[in-house]
Formats: sequence, structure tokens, C-alpha cells
Amino acid sequence: MGELKKVRTTCRSCHGGCGVIAHVKDGRLVKVEGDPESPISHGTLCSKCLAMTQLVYHPDRILHPMKKGRSGWERIGWDEALDTVIEKFNQVIDEFGAESIVIGQGTGRDYESHLYRFANQLGTPNVLTAGHMCYVSRVGATLITCGNLPVADWGGRPQCIVMWGCNPQWTNPDEHKGVDFWRAYKQGAKLIVIDPRRGFLAKKADLWLQLRPGTDGALALGFLRVIIEEDLFDQEFTANHVNGWEVFRQMVMDQTLDRIEEITWVNKDLIRRAARLYAQTKPAALQWGVPTEQTNNCTDCTRLLTGLMALTGNLDAPGGNAFFVPPPVRSVSAFSRHKDLSAEQRQKRLGGDQYKLASRVAMISPKAAWDAILTGEPYPLKAGLLCGTNPVITRAKAGEAYAALKKLGFLAVIDFFLTPTAELADVFLPAGTWLEQNHVADNWKRHGYVLARQKAVEVEECWQDHKIFMELGKRMGQEWWDTVEDALDYLLEPSGLTWEEFKEKGWLKGEQKYYKYKENGFSTPTGKVELYSTVLEKWGHDPLPKYTEVPESPVSSPELIEKYPYILNAGLRTPTFFHSANRQIPWLREIRPDPIVEIHPDTAQKHGVQDGDWIHIESPRGRIKQRAKLNDGIDPRVIVAEHGWWFPEIKDEGHGWDVSNINILTDNDPRTLDPVMASTNLRACLCNITPCREQ
Repeated sequence: MGELKKVRTTCRSCHGGCGVIAHVKDGRLVKVEGDPESPISHGTLCSKCLAMTQLVYHPDRILHPMKKGRSGWERIGWDEALDTVIEKFNQVIDEFGAESIVIGQGTGRDYESHLYRFANQLGTPNVLTAGHMCYVSRVGATLITCGNLPVADWGGRPQCIVMWGCNPQWTNPDEHKGVDFWRAYKQGAKLIVIDPRRGFLAKKADLWLQLRPGTDGALALGFLRVIIEEDLFDQEFTANHVNGWEVFRQMVMDQTLDRIEEITWVNKDLIRRAARLYAQTKPAALQWGVPTEQTNNCTDCTRLLTGLMALTGNLDAPGGNAFFVPPPVRSVSAFSRHKDLSAEQRQKRLGGDQYKLASRVAMISPKAAWDAILTGEPYPLKAGLLCGTNPVITRAKAGEAYAALKKLGFLAVIDFFLTPTAELADVFLPAGTWLEQNHVADNWKRHGYVLARQKAVEVEECWQDHKIFMELGKRMGQEWWDTVEDALDYLLEPSGLTWEEFKEKGWLKGEQKYYKYKENGFSTPTGKVELYSTVLEKWGHDPLPKYTEVPESPVSSPELIEKYPYILNAGLRTPTFFHSANRQIPWLREIRPDPIVEIHPDTAQKHGVQDGDWIHIESPRGRIKQRAKLNDGIDPRVIVAEHGWWFPEIKDEGHGWDVSNINILTDNDPRTLDPVMASTNLRACLCNITPCREQ
């Protein structure tokens, strides 16, 4: 028997960052445990990471490249797989131009630097990510508002915490993890929870604001109205560091709490109490979640929440929302060689003229991609490469996503399993898990850290994503390094460390300094927090943030209420799954065997539904089924459903992609999207429920 080896590394089962000690025996992973020396997770791990032995060695995992032939999938070698992709890409470039190739990724998985470097040198402006409605949209909106992303400073001992549409112990928060929040809470911080659903944190909160799904921007205006009306704002800050203070102030004062209560369903006295608690308790940290971004109010809501941080003196303050100083390594942007994409090619970015903020952060909306494939307008997409993403399950109006990818002339997919999206591909490139890679992890985040992710095992012919992009790029004549580790040396060069030295060190942290704006101002055109945005004004948009009613609601769509009387709040999170991932992992599926939709007991009684029954959920776009769970902690007018569901155990090509997939019900009509970021309304639409007779 071989010796047991322990490898210190960094998880990437969700957005990643948690420290892990991998136990390896005879070259095989036998277990993982939390690393108590991790500055991010402090020895804690979630269920997704603890189940990694079942993912790495899952019998359905694809361990070698494959190509789809007349009789289905056939095993091939890496040379043939890469050459097939390159040959097709070169054909498309010669006939249609590089812009007719789309490169896509899922949520932040630490290969963004390599994916964008490949796309930029390829010459395509069409990069499809989840960022239009997750995190990058938040980064984009804060960049034009205050010059950087404000991150909750849990280590600064906040005395008040606003948990706005986020449950960091169950979900996959960016930057810091749930353990840091919980430490701050246990130290005595007051807790305000804003959530349509009474979950674990709402039960712990000093104040719980149960808002109508999708009305976060209106509630933020309510907070601001109280803070300004009662002179609870930082007068020195507003006088010296806010652009457009007087017009912003007047806009807010034009709102009434009676109107905000009507919109949000939150009692105005409760809004007043919460706003006072946040403004008067110093310091205070606000942690936001993706529900604030996954609506047509994405950009404006982010700007309003940034305004709350700024006006109360909590911006770049210890224990508030800080701008963390990055460690001395090359950023994703620097590594990605965005300058290699010519101005001529950038102008061809799909939807670029319409969604200027999305274009500024170098991405396109899914709708623009699907339209280009299905209609050929404004020009056709002919080929694609998707890495670690499953848009058939995770993007709005899933039926359209499925139809588009099925029609695409050539598709290559990088993944672990044959997902519903991967089944539509022509070439499958097997990815290595985070336990099978070397990388400088978390270098896209804004918490001030980079972390060493060391390879613990090698499994068959699987390659880490970074190597796949490098080898494809070299075959296209692009500029890359000989090895993954050589590229990491370049990324680490400003720190003076090589990869070999960095992996022994484990992590780097930037030297933090607060209140940087007092010396340097904010990184905006005016040098101030732009509550009146000169950038949006230049683009022809309203420079003041506002609330816009969600496109499909009892207010905006009264004609639909008779047929679809309930608000569907989609995206209920669990601690077991990361979006559409992990449905085939036995330990995790045992915890959550079926898709769950939560309904109020009164609503269930009205429809003759018992706890545990399968029910149909229907919207104007389609119908799916999930299993009912009764919950008196939601409004009887609201239905709360899980997302990300497909069924690996269904062995046909689609794997049941349309059975319980909540995105069958969501919409991506361009008229319903955020006007500058193209964020889709994944969190709020109208629906109805009926008992499901067939099981």
C-alpha cells in the first residue's frame, strides 16, 4: 500500500475559495477535509466539496475526448479533438469572420483569464457568460457609480448587517463565504434580512422585510427616503464626495413610503425601523445576492444599494463595504489581452449598441446569441465553444436556448458530464476538476486574496480548462506559454514569486487601506460617487437610478392575472447543488432527490395539494412539474421554486431537460431586459399551479 499524501489546495465546487486538504493514496483521492489555515473558510467545508470523491470517480464522468458520429458518441484522442475544433473554427473565420464564433462560460470558475485570452486572440467579440445577471453586472454597475465593487468587510466587526436577497451559508457567495458572516453575526451584530421567504436567517433576524419578489429597487428607495428625510446621512460625505447630490436627493424625496409599501408589500413602519437601524448603527455592512441583479432593475438597484452604503458613511469603511486592495499579481483583464481585439471587431459585438454596460465589460446577452443563430440577424453565429456551462438549464426561456444550440452548425463543449447542453455538441472535451489542476485561484474576485490551487490527482485523459484553452490557442497560432505553470509564473510575476514558490506559500493578500477616496477620490469621471451618472447620461439613459416595475407582475400585467394569479419567485437555493451541477452525485441527491416548489398552506388547500405532491407550474411560456413543500413563511400570492433541474438518470439525449426546468417558464424578450446590462428577469414572473395527476 502506498503512503498517504496530503495536498493543500483550494476548492472550486461553487465559486470557490475554501481551503482544502486533499488526502491521496496510491494516486487516488480518498477524502477531503477543511484547511484550518485558510483565510477564506477557516477549516469549514460545505456538502458540495465533501462529496468530491463521488464526483471525481463518478461512473458517468467522461474521461476522454469524444466526437459525435453517425452512431452517436465515439472516443477519440486529444489531437483529433483539438484539430477538429480548430479546423471548424478556421473554416468559419475564412467564410464568415471570427465574430461568427461564440465562446461561452458559466459562473466564475477561475478560467476567465484563459477563456478571454483565447477569444480575444481568436478575434471574436462574442463571449457569452452568466455575468449579465450575476456578479459581473454588479461589478459593471458599481464601476460606473463608485469605481470599484464594495465588498462586505466581515473582519472589520460590523455592528449591523443587512442581508439583502442572500443566504451565504446555503448559497455560493462571491468573495468571502458564509463562515465570515456568521462570525460577525455571533459577535453581536444586528441583523436585517430582506427576503420574500422566511428562511433560517430571517428567523434569526432583528428585522425581516418580506418584500414582493423583484421590488428590491423600490425598497432601496424607501430606505433612502427615510435616511434623507430624517437627516441620517453623512453630510460631509454627501457634500464632498457625491456627484448630483441635490437632484438625487429630490428624486428620492419625491417617493413616498405609502407608495413604497404599496409596491413592495412591506409595511412602511417596518421600512422606517430598518432604515434607521442601518443608518444609525456603525459600522454597517450590506451583503447583496443575485436576486437584486436578475431583474430589469439590475443596474439601477445596484446603484441604489451603493447609494445606501455611501450616504451612511459605510463605503470603503472598516466594517462597512470596503474596496479591498488586490495582491500584486496580474489581473484577469491584464492576462486576457483585451487590446488584441481590434476596435473593428469590438464594434461587431452582438447587442453592443443596445446594452452598453454589457459591452463595456466584454460580454453579450444570451438572447442576442440565440437570435443570431436562429434568425441570422444581425449576422449568423456558426460555431461555438462552451466551457463549464449548461445554458439549456440555466438561461431564461430554455426552449429557445435548446433550439438555438441544436441548430448551431458546430459546437464543442468542455465539461465533466454529458449534460443536456453537452449532448447537443459535436465534440466533447473532458475537463479536470479543481483537484486536477494548478492555478492561482480567486484572481477574478475583489476580496484582496489570491489562493494556491494545487493538483492533487490526475484522472485518465482529463485536462484542466486552462490547458485546453492554451492548446487550442497554440494550434490557432496564438501567443501562449509552453505549460500551464509557465503561464502562472507570468500571472504571478509582479509578486516576485514563481508558481512553485507561491504554491508553498498558499495565498497572498493585498495590503488593505480604508477611506482611499479621501486622498485619491473615486475612480469615476467626476472623482465622486456618481448617484447622478455621467456615464449613463452620455449613453442616453436616465442618469438617476429608479425603480421600474418588473415586466410581468400583478401591476404590469393585469390581463394575465386571471390565468396566472401567482408570482413565481424562481431560484430557491439548496446547500447541495451549484446551479445545474451535482444532480448525479449520490450523497447530494440523497439529500435533495426531487425538485421542490414551496407554496403557502392556504394556497395548497385552495388547489387540493398536499405536502409532497407533484404539481404543475405554468407560465405563458410553458409548463413543468416539481414536488410541493408547504411553507407558511411565504406570501400566499407567491410560489417559490428551485432552479437548475435536469435528470442524469434519464438516459435519453435530453436527460429530462424540460421536465422540471424552471427556465422553461422564464422570459428573455428584449423589451423585458435591463436596458444597459441585458439582465434577464429570472426571479419574478406570473404563474399558476395545478395538481399533477401523472407522477
